[in-house]
Amino acid sequence: MALEHNTEFDPRYGECVEVAPQIRRVVAPNPNPFTFTGSGAYLVGSGDVAVIDPGPELPEHLDAIEAALAPDERVTHILITHTHTDHTAAVPALKERTGALTYGYGPHGPVSSVDPLDRLDFSAHISPEESRIFAQEWARLPEELKREGPDTDFVPDVEVGHEPADEDGVSGRIDGAGWSVQVLHTPGHTSNHICFRLVDDGSRRSALFTGDHVMGWATSVISPPDGDVTQYLDSLERLLLAPDDRYFPTHGPIIDDPAPYVRAFIEHRNHRTDQIIEILSSGPTTVVDIVPRMYGDVDKRLWRAAGNSVYAHLLTLRDHGRARSSDGSDSIVAVWGLA
Repeated sequence: MALEHNTEFDPRYGECVEVAPQIRRVVAPNPNPFTFTGSGAYLVGSGDVAVIDPGPELPEHLDAIEAALAPDERVTHILITHTHTDHTAAVPALKERTGALTYGYGPHGPVSSVDPLDRLDFSAHISPEESRIFAQEWARLPEELKREGPDTDFVPDVEVGHEPADEDGVSGRIDGAGWSVQVLHTPGHTSNHICFRLVDDGSRRSALFTGDHVMGWATSVISPPDGDVTQYLDSLERLLLAPDDRYFPTHGPIIDDPAPYVRAFIEHRNHRTDQIIEILSSGPTTVVDIVPRMYGDVDKRLWRAAGNSVYAHLLTLRDHGRARSSDGSDSIVAVWGLA
């Protein structure tokens, strides 16, 4: 199956939309090339409510989440799929407003002391007009949205997902009043990424909240040193152990019939690896030179993120003895070749 994304999505900022029985969504107004139309916070249950991935720290978004609650409802649980700020920045304020406990796998994993993306220079491939447009777009972004990345401050009140996974990939459970979710540890995008499966959403269709692990509008970025390609592929395979009927990503549209889509994701990642090997077979080269050859049809504003994923693939090839850098380093700006 070819990997086909769905970019048709109306975020309806500030509105609470019931997307399935027991599931409501409020989308934050933080659209950018990495969040698509914004971060969607899901409200699960009624009466005592769980909020999944509260999103960015925007007062109007927090107000919209609170306005979505009925007079007899309260937020009792805050569930976090992973620690990127477009998912977690609103957590402290939401905790202060509601008193709810937070649930997540744990703190963020290793973070490089130097942002590797700042070292990737694609200026030779970007025209002056494109540079002008990109600079204007960047200047218009609110300061709190300009650097959405690792949230190294978040520590969950309750750690989940550390139990050995059962035959369906389930590694824990969280119970609320009138609802229950299973926890699936799905590392790859980040080492602490987890998905939540609503055990019974009232529609006889199992619902999986996939965070950034599987999104309908784009593939996930894998950012070393915390992100890992092998773990990501293993986590995708884990989702196929007990196929769910619908996926609810934090960004973009709901995914119906997701199993073929997940298989296409796996094929896509393996194809990217094959592309890199083919490029390296022509001689040593760099991430900056690989990206335009592999992602020529992708928005150039996403090339640095694509470079991070290429880098992750190169590290995986190195671990398997198939690629190496010319100076023996792990640098994202090194010259890489076949081993």
